[in-house]
Amino acid sequence: MTTANAPSSADGARNGGELVIEHVSHSYGHGPTAISVLDDVSFTVPADSVTCVVGPSGCGKSTLLSLAAGLMSPTSGRLRWDGAEVRLGPSKHLGMAFQQPGLFPWMTVHRNVAVGLETRGASKRDARRIADEFLATVGLADFARAYPSQLSGGMAQRVGIARALALQPRLLLLDEPFAAVDAFTRLTLQGELISMLDLVKPTVVLVTHDVSEAITLGHVIVVMSNRPAGVKAVIPVAEEDRDKSTAAYAHRLAQVLGELGVTGQHGPPVAGRPE
Repeated sequence: MTTANAPSSADGARNGGELVIEHVSHSYGHGPTAISVLDDVSFTVPADSVTCVVGPSGCGKSTLLSLAAGLMSPTSGRLRWDGAEVRLGPSKHLGMAFQQPGLFPWMTVHRNVAVGLETRGASKRDARRIADEFLATVGLADFARAYPSQLSGGMAQRVGIARALALQPRLLLLDEPFAAVDAFTRLTLQGELISMLDLVKPTVVLVTHDVSEAITLGHVIVVMSNRPAGVKAVIPVAEEDRDKSTAAYAHRLAQVLGELGVTGQHGPPVAGRPE
């Protein structure tokens, strides 16, 4: 099983735990009509690190997140979080954000962020304070009383990520959180996410189709094969790989794209996305 060293935080504080995926296979349905999605998937997400999962569309990346979240059980194999097997049902250590932020349209921006905190037992006062802090972090303090219908796509995504991180999760699962926004907004949100992760320090699994994004955000990139998906490669990302003007970045980009079966014969893919 492949692992990678987790980064050290500036103050040495650790919040996240280790997620271990052991020989996980999963199928939808039973018998001859069953659709096999995952096939003997094994890798480890080190504590306090960001692991990005890339692979072809429909290969089971989102299914893997659902298994890690305890939304369903694998057909075979197991997942362990902090030494304990992942079980079905809600968990207080977990935060999730998706391609669509899923905000409650009848609630204000501030209330959308605060409601999850109250559900997990925070007092109204503490929930308001924490919501204020995270909305300020994503630059939306002036929109606290606005409703989702009054936000741009990028602003709504900021609220969704702020809501997930306001819970101060130890495990954060992100399913293509920036796929629905334009390229400029995506870059801005990536920078904001890095800042917020430094504050909360969770263990992160991020699914993306954007290889450049995976290099920017990840400490490790897990490359999945076509369905039924297995792990083709686990690629560590060094700090120098993140500078897009360097040969190190070009090398890492070519390595990941090569594992995905994308070559440079037709010119570089836009934004590092597989063709």
